[in-house]
This record gives sequence, C-alpha cells and structure tokens, in this order.
Amino acid sequence: MTRLDRQIAFLMEAERLRKIERSTPIGDGSRPENSAEHSWHLALFALVLGEHGAEGIDLNRVIRMLILHDIVEVDAGDNPIHGNVDTAAQEAAEKKAADRLYGLLPEDQGAELRALWDEFEAEETPEAQFAKALDRFQPPLLNLATDGVNWKLYEVTPEKIERRIGRAVERGAPGLWSWLWPRITGFFAGTSAR
Repeated sequence: MTRLDRQIAFLMEAERLRKIERSTPIGDGSRPENSAEHSWHLALFALVLGEHGAEGIDLNRVIRMLILHDIVEVDAGDNPIHGNVDTAAQEAAEKKAADRLYGLLPEDQGAELRALWDEFEAEETPEAQFAKALDRFQPPLLNLATDGVNWKLYEVTPEKIERRIGRAVERGAPGLWSWLWPRITGFFAGTSAR
C-alpha cells in the first residue's frame, strides 16, 4: 500500500466513529450524540474556552488530542462515565484498538497520532489535563440541558459527579468547574435555572 492508501484506510475506519452512540443526549434531548459529534464538539469547546486552560497552553495540541481521543471507540465502543464498567478490560480494549487503528497509518504519522492519544490518556501535560477537563465538562452541560436524563437513568448523585467528573475538570480547568458545580448542585436541589 502507498502512503496515501494507508492514510485513506485510516480515514475510512475513523469515519465509523459516527455510528458509535453515546449515552449522553444531544442538547435538545431528541437522540443520543455519537462519538464523532462528541469529538467535534470538544474541539469547538477548546477553541472557544481555551482561555480557561493553563497559561501558555498549546491549543492546537489540545484540539488535535480531542479530535483523536475517541477514535478507539470504533473498535472498543463507548462506555458511559456513570455506567458500571470493568475499567481494566476497557483500557485493554482501547489500547488494542489504538494499536490497530493508528497502525493503519504510515509508520511516522501513526506514531505521531498515537503519541497524542497516549498523552491524552496519561493526563500528565497541561494540554492533556485541559483536554480531559473539557471531555468531562461537556456531558454535564448536556445533562443540564435535558433535565438530567442520563443522571436519572444511571441514578447519579452530586457526589458521584464530583468524584468522576469534578476532579478532572478542576485539575485541568478550575474556573470551568467553579462555574459548573453550582449549576449541578442547583439542579439536584431543584433550584437550577437552566
């Protein structure tokens, strides 16, 4: 296969991300979002909310991570953050998917994009921490817009949200968490102005 053949093969596999349904509904509540929509939405979040990341953050790198972060779901599927998931099994499935999918690309390009995916997963750099914060920040916004449909489905409590979402958002974008948390607690207290 030529370099272009390999690039096209990767792009056609990545296109399948549109068929991966997430549990989070789109903002009007009419249907679940798919993983491709989620990745696009997060890239837009980074573009618009970049000023809320660490000073000097490389937004181009953040956006690239967000476009790539869920491609593994083509093989591994999506698991709801509030669902009961075997984390070790999911991580193994995602690594295997990353090996296959990024392995479709020419070696140099596959290594570069895989490194961005690994960086996102490790959450050690300011860019990865901000990208992860945005990945955790977006679903509660959609839940607030849809009267907590997924929170009700998964019997989510504010404490569970703080534990599974809050820590990542606060670490990578503390100002976003300071804005979001009162809205979440207000929702659960029945006083939220959505």
